Amino acid sequence: MDIARSIQEVTEEIVLRMARHLHDVTGEPYLCLAGGVALNCVANGRLLREGPFRDLWLQPAAGDAGGALGAALLVWHMVKNQPRTADDRHDRMRGSFLGPAFDDEEIEAFLKARGYPARRLAPPEWAREIARLIDEQQVIGLLQGRMEFGPRALGGRSIIGDARSPQMQSIMNLKIKYRESFRPFAPACLEERVGEFFELDRPSPYMLLVAPVRAARRVPVRRQAAQTMREAINERRSDVPAITHVDYSARIQTVTRETNEPFYNILKAFEERTGYGIVINTSFNVRGEPIVCTPEDAYRCFMRTEMDYLVLNSFLLAKKEQPPWRERQDWKQDYVLD
Repeated sequence: MDIARSIQEVTEEIVLRMARHLHDVTGEPYLCLAGGVALNCVANGRLLREGPFRDLWLQPAAGDAGGALGAALLVWHMVKNQPRTADDRHDRMRGSFLGPAFDDEEIEAFLKARGYPARRLAPPEWAREIARLIDEQQVIGLLQGRMEFGPRALGGRSIIGDARSPQMQSIMNLKIKYRESFRPFAPACLEERVGEFFELDRPSPYMLLVAPVRAARRVPVRRQAAQTMREAINERRSDVPAITHVDYSARIQTVTRETNEPFYNILKAFEERTGYGIVINTSFNVRGEPIVCTPEDAYRCFMRTEMDYLVLNSFLLAKKEQPPWRERQDWKQDYVLD
């Protein structure tokens, strides 16, 4: 823990110094970041709060995979001489939903061919039913629309749950992600409500900024002398404890109707039901496994874990209604854990 903390502190200091130097040299008010270190959302949050730039733009596929997009843009603009246009409100990443999608007809054929029972829901009922299940402490695997480009699940290939639950962080870590119970989860929040939950005054669409939970929502924690580190970490720290880290911070995704209307509708329905336009959002996979892409990927992960429900576009699948899942060998040996 000491080594990890020290490396993080040094990284943040380097990022801040580089940013100040760039600002001194260029005088530019805005900064764009890419490269693997741009995925360090804690450093990004400090840079936004303490750095000299008015605002940041962070490439959602900031690691090496983003080079594919950069190569295409290089050819389009520099070789083909196509114009560059800007939008004051939206970037051209389309919410990072650049991956494959599967329509309801494909999914229905998949379900029927395998004999997997499912219920098809119309759009208004769809969001309300998912919101109801989250409110009832169910954990849901969500596959809808196009897959995200980059390492963050943003509502296309996500596992979602109730951020208000003190137990949900441990449940999702131990029963779905198969990792240590103390690992934090990120919130997905209605963009228009982000300032009510966090000390953040701008969008964070790609889950690449960390910001403090508002003081009014915090619960003071006094560590007892006999308390272990694990016990201290699992203390309730706010009214959204499942997404509040030990230092009262959270890695935030803001959601708009324009970039992901179905996911926005889930959050809106949950807000109408509970008063909270915020849920846990983590990637649809287990520890060591890639994020799911296809309906078949999603169903396999759903059945291998203790998720309660699976959403495949318009279709809702309940775990208790599915046929028994059998595999020839222990699937946990398929992927090397980090």
